[in-house]
Amino acid sequence: MRTRSSTRSRTRSSLYGLLLGLLALCVGLLPAGPATAADNGTWGVFPTPAAGAAMTDRAYFFHQGAAGTTLTDSVTVLNSSDRELTFQFFATDAVNTPAGGAFALLPVETRPKDVGTWIALAPEAAGTVTVPAKGRKDIPFTVKVPADATPGDHVGGIVALGTAVEGVQQEGKVQVGVKRSVGARLYFRVPGPVTPGLSVEDVRVSRSAPLLPWVKDARATVRYALVNRGNVVVEPEVAITAEGLFGRRVLDRPGRALKLSLLPGQRIELTEPWPDAPQSDWVTVRITAGAAAHPDLVSRSETDFVAVPWPAVGLLLVLAGAGVTVWVLPRRRRAESEQEEPVLDLAGRR
Repeated sequence: MRTRSSTRSRTRSSLYGLLLGLLALCVGLLPAGPATAADNGTWGVFPTPAAGAAMTDRAYFFHQGAAGTTLTDSVTVLNSSDRELTFQFFATDAVNTPAGGAFALLPVETRPKDVGTWIALAPEAAGTVTVPAKGRKDIPFTVKVPADATPGDHVGGIVALGTAVEGVQQEGKVQVGVKRSVGARLYFRVPGPVTPGLSVEDVRVSRSAPLLPWVKDARATVRYALVNRGNVVVEPEVAITAEGLFGRRVLDRPGRALKLSLLPGQRIELTEPWPDAPQSDWVTVRITAGAAAHPDLVSRSETDFVAVPWPAVGLLLVLAGAGVTVWVLPRRRRAESEQEEPVLDLAGRR
């Protein structure tokens, strides 16, 4: 989070972009797989462990409850520094960052619309909470599931925002103070019909080629979007293939896990470098996406592009034009000179 400076509206929009990036770093850009608790080295935020259990016994909150039910739990902030720290606590929704799909929690000034609105923190977290050096603080909270909650996964988190300004960043003419945040993820499943959804969209290719194709490889970048149109979290796997003329395979990258969790309703933009793209070909690039947890979930999309070494073609055209000129001009001049020679009659008269 950042503190306000001069123009409120301009600063607020700037803060949102910066905060989303900051929270993405502090809350944890964590790959799918073994859960890792949220800790920035100075303080950490975890689900409160049971008596006698390790502090990181639960890395994230995982809960399930039908519409209309209420659940209780507790979040712990652990201060591992040598000085007391003061925090502001808040609950919010999770998103995927548009570029790359990293997990992030919305900043404090952005109102949540989903599970973040279901969470009510204990009264002692209404203001600020001070945690002594090497100490901890447990904050109880309740999750009240609305009666009209839709089935599926609802993802958010509980964030501890440090109140100390730890730096200043310049944004144009505005200076904003930087505060660090750490949050514990909360995954909540509302029972009901589960509909996994994943679609590949907007496949496109950008390409750059050297002036002389035989000197250096052509390079390309494949861009595409993944959209979760279902109601559960999906961990995508993506395969990329490309075929040239006559079905010749010019790229074959088998399905691999992207190590990200694509949340319901989220759209992300991804890129794939292609360092040895064809120099000249008619190419069809195909993206196939699926998920190991949902074997029947498969989406494909493709695009065509023509790989032509235009600089080399242009150079060849220039050379060809010069060659034609060299070949044609002498003959044209010779023909013109022959037409200008006087013609004598049989008597030798002109």
